[in-house]
Amino acid sequence: MNDTMKAVVLTRFGGADAFELRDVSVPQVGPRQVRVRVHATAVNPLDYQIRRGDYEDHVLLPAITGHDISGVIEEVGSHVTEFVVGDAVYYTPQIFGGAGSYAEQHVADVDLVGRKPKNLSHLEAASLTLVGGTVWEALVTRAQLSVGETILVQGGTGGVGTIAIQVAKAIGARVITTARDADHDFVRSLGADAVIDYTSTDYVAAVAEITQGEGVDVVLDTIGCDTLTRSPLTLADGGRVVTIVDIAEPQNLIEAWGKNASYHFVFTRQNRGKLDALTTLVERGLVKPVVGAILPLARIGEAHELLENRRSYALHGKVVIDVAGQSVALPVCRELGDETALTHDSHEEGTKS
Repeated sequence: MNDTMKAVVLTRFGGADAFELRDVSVPQVGPRQVRVRVHATAVNPLDYQIRRGDYEDHVLLPAITGHDISGVIEEVGSHVTEFVVGDAVYYTPQIFGGAGSYAEQHVADVDLVGRKPKNLSHLEAASLTLVGGTVWEALVTRAQLSVGETILVQGGTGGVGTIAIQVAKAIGARVITTARDADHDFVRSLGADAVIDYTSTDYVAAVAEITQGEGVDVVLDTIGCDTLTRSPLTLADGGRVVTIVDIAEPQNLIEAWGKNASYHFVFTRQNRGKLDALTTLVERGLVKPVVGAILPLARIGEAHELLENRRSYALHGKVVIDVAGQSVALPVCRELGDETALTHDSHEEGTKS
């Protein structure tokens, strides 16, 4: 085994040019840990928020960041019995708890690690770990969505939204989601029963019409802004709102009072149990990850720019990083109408979506 590996290191907080590709030491394996050869990782809003300094009190620089891994075990600790060398696995590294996934190898506590679904490629599996665990916690653990209920998924084309639609349908719920008009066929293909064009329609009025005034049982907020404030206006009595977005400003939740609503704020905690549940759905054909773009590890800055500016692109699902190869697949630019490669100085800020 080589003593060094390639890794993308965050050297300072700032723009997408804050990363450097470096040779770093391969981490040592503890008794209840595994060392994984990383085949693929992915980019999440949490990743660019960390990069620009939103969580600077929790991240010691220089740092290897990233929160999705699919790969193959190359070494197991002395007290690991669940896996052997050669097993294909996927997982989310501990958030704010050590090195992340932007590297050729990673060492993880074995309790975080799940077996990769047999019917997924590494690129597909890497797109699922953080968003899949987040959706499971939001819909199953917190909202306790059940058969026959109706859910509004705010932001159906994003990494979380695409999985939330599918998991909700697998549960047996009726799904309403928001998306641009051009994306309606796409979210319907995932299982959405009704779609609201948020660019031209007030979603509160649309939900009232779709549900004939009854409202929805659950709202999943992946957008932020005023969604928390307005979500109670769409709820049935006793409804639940689950948000995965940071609250940047104080929110007035007075409308929730009259609906006897409950709110859940999710910063997901990962474990093998959630991954195993998702694997069951994936291998039964009920959930399929959506990969919207692929870039190699050395172009991680471009991947961040793409996700931060996703509204400028016909981007569905996740931006995935091919760590073991050099695959490139980019979405169509909405303005230019053709495939457009990003450059490191082409964009600065993105939205939380």
